Amino acid sequence: MHIQTDGHTTFNPAYSHQAVDLQDSQQQERQCSSDRMGLLLLLTSSLLSSYFHPGIVVDAQRSFAIRNIVLSLEPSTNVTRDTNVTVRCKAIVSSSGSEVLSREYTIYKDSQKVYTKNSSTSEDLLYPLPGARVSNTGKYRCKINIEGKERTSEATKLTVTGLSKPVLHLNKYVVNEEEEVTASCTAPGETGSIFFYFYEDSKEILEDRVNSNQLEAKFRFSSIGHHTINCAYAVLIIPDSFKSEQSNMITVSVKELSITPVLEIFSQSRVYEGDQLNISCTIRNSVNSSVHITHNLYLSHGTKLLSSGETKVNHSMVALAKDPVDFECRLEMGHVDKVTTKMVSVTELFSAPTLTMSPAEVFQKEYMTLTCKSENYASERITREELSYTLKPPDIPLTSMKPGVFSGKALQFDFNYTCVAQAKGIMKHSDTLTVYPKVSVSIPKISVVGKAVLGQPFRILCQSDTGSFPINYTLIRDYEQLSTTTVKLPPQEALFTVTISRPDEISKYMCRAKNNHREALLSKRLNATVIVPLTDPTLTVLPHIPEISEGDHLYLICGTKGSPPVTFKWYRDGNKQPLFTTTTDKNNTHYQVSHLSKEHSGTYYCEAVNHANIVVRSEKVTIEVRMALWKKAVIGGVCLVVVSMLVVACVLYFKSKRGKREAAAELSVRSATV
Repeated sequence: MHIQTDGHTTFNPAYSHQAVDLQDSQQQERQCSSDRMGLLLLLTSSLLSSYFHPGIVVDAQRSFAIRNIVLSLEPSTNVTRDTNVTVRCKAIVSSSGSEVLSREYTIYKDSQKVYTKNSSTSEDLLYPLPGARVSNTGKYRCKINIEGKERTSEATKLTVTGLSKPVLHLNKYVVNEEEEVTASCTAPGETGSIFFYFYEDSKEILEDRVNSNQLEAKFRFSSIGHHTINCAYAVLIIPDSFKSEQSNMITVSVKELSITPVLEIFSQSRVYEGDQLNISCTIRNSVNSSVHITHNLYLSHGTKLLSSGETKVNHSMVALAKDPVDFECRLEMGHVDKVTTKMVSVTELFSAPTLTMSPAEVFQKEYMTLTCKSENYASERITREELSYTLKPPDIPLTSMKPGVFSGKALQFDFNYTCVAQAKGIMKHSDTLTVYPKVSVSIPKISVVGKAVLGQPFRILCQSDTGSFPINYTLIRDYEQLSTTTVKLPPQEALFTVTISRPDEISKYMCRAKNNHREALLSKRLNATVIVPLTDPTLTVLPHIPEISEGDHLYLICGTKGSPPVTFKWYRDGNKQPLFTTTTDKNNTHYQVSHLSKEHSGTYYCEAVNHANIVVRSEKVTIEVRMALWKKAVIGGVCLVVVSMLVVACVLYFKSKRGKREAAAELSVRSATV
């Protein structure tokens, strides 16, 4: 606040803050008033605009529905090449307002987006395909998007048929060997993914895939002469492809280069093993310097490369008489090969040695002889005495008896021997001879297979623990030869079938084994248990049958003849199951029935069997259990008492009758007397 006195103005600091606050408050009020005025003007302007522009309606709650969307192909779904095709997308949309909704159209071909357009009209979307090609073949769909709502039409397939004929161009029609040719194959007017094929004399030589309608390829011809070149293409429409017809054919002439390889072999008129061979591989008529071709020479013998170079190759070697193999001089110029071959016939100096053994079969530690010999030799070059023979390995325990003959004892294991023949620096090996020293047979063992049952056939096994096959086994009885069998392989066995009638005959059998020229070895005598089948079964009853009474102990004793152990079974007629079964090492045993009663009466028998598995049965015994003596005494006493009582009763009865008669007689006498 400023205070003015006497024309002077005085500044009071206490009032200065109040003045500033007042000014700020007034300024804020003016700003709020200005904002309110701006809003009022904006609202008024909007209302006036709505009034003067009735075509535009502001409706925040406007709703709409995409009722349908249809894609069609014009003029048809099946057209030929160069037809102008139109893809039409028609959408039917319902809206609560009169304003046309902005929309986005998307065209798909086989799930790939091919066209997108935004539209603010309700007119159909048109997607042109001018001059349709096979690559336009596919399934088309249309999708519409309005404010986030989408709808897609059903797929409609367009099929375009007809491909243009491919055109082939070559940069050269006459070429030399190894010269490169550039070929260009064009599919006029075609689009999409295209496979190109090149053919030489109707055989496919190249295939490649590009995304253009032209492919350029470079290639060389493998042989001289005239070659026919043509091409074709195929448009790929997954999963199918459409192939064009063949292009024009162009004939290319391939001229042979005058350059050739030359192979020369310098030797005598007749070549023997050990002679020196000098071989030369060179080039004749070298290519002139205007043609830049790199060439290489290769000299080989069979599959073995001897030497190589650019213009000339020389090689020296010792002639060997092996299987006839050509010498080859090969000239390589880029992709062109020129070959010349020659064969040299080499006469054997001596044949490869053969190694033999005598005797043909040898046993361990027996003497044997190995003979090494070359059957043929060139007598005009060497003598037989010039041939030397050695055995490999050199440390074998065999002694050289004379050239090529070695003698010594056979080892105890298999061994490989090789013979080496040598003359004038030429060495030749024989085939490997494997000596298999045989093992002498050991003393055989004789045994019974299974069981030896008296009177029944059984088998005898004769076997040695060691010995090389084949082994001859002979069965002997009392030193008399019965039968011989030969075992040739390990699984086989020497088995003999015999039958004996007495147990002591088993020990008369022996066997003999032999697998070499030595004396046969004899086994020990056969020692085996002979099972005698059961015979003469009996069933004995104690006490004696007439004396069997109630309360007695009954013993049914079953006995038989034959080899134990024996299994006994007791039966009673009417029962299938045995009453009692037991096995014993004796030839008889018993079955006890305690405290006999009338119910034990019946017919009994027993059966017996041993390891001969022949069941024997006793005769049947009928047992009747009699009444006990005390029962008989009681019955007799009772009967005696009853009889006595009957007698007394009769006596009393007769006495009473007699008394009555006497009394009556006495009365009649008295009456008469009176």
